[in-house]
Formats: sequence, structure tokens, C-alpha cells
Amino acid sequence: MCRNIKPLFNFEPPATRNEMHDAALQFVRKISGCTRPSQANEAAFYEAVEEIERSVHKLLAALDTKAPPKNREIVAAKARERAKLRYARAT
Repeated sequence: MCRNIKPLFNFEPPATRNEMHDAALQFVRKISGCTRPSQANEAAFYEAVEEIERSVHKLLAALDTKAPPKNREIVAAKARERAKLRYARAT
């Protein structure tokens, strides 16, 4: 599950609210051990997602770097290449 949480800092364009929400959701799923909460736990589950999303937004706003922003397309292309090599060896 945590492989789906992608780095969000220092990208051009900056991370969107949707990306922050998706990362928070994946984190809560990993911690709780379930992809969908039961009705009894639904409120706590989604409240945790919202709190973590706010924390992520606050963190990304506070971080500073002198490094130039990374290009999302280049980073994605490198990830695809690594995956291609990894899965080619598995077969």
C-alpha cells in the first residue's frame, strides 16, 4: 500500500490538494489495516484522513529548499523505467 504514497515536495507544479488527500488516505489505510472502514469506524477513519491531509499541507508549506524543483514527467518516466526493469527480472 505505501508504494502509492509519492513524494510531494519540491515539484513543479506543486502538489495539488487531491495528491495530498490521496497520500493521507493511503497512510490511514496502511495504519488501520483496511482499505474501507466499517460503518462503526467510518467517522474516525475519514477524520484521520482530513487531519493528516491538513498536516501534509502545513508541512509542504513550511519546507524550504535551494534545490531546483523536480519535473513530474521526468520523475514518472524514471519510475516507469525502474518498474520495467524490476518486473522484467521477475519473469
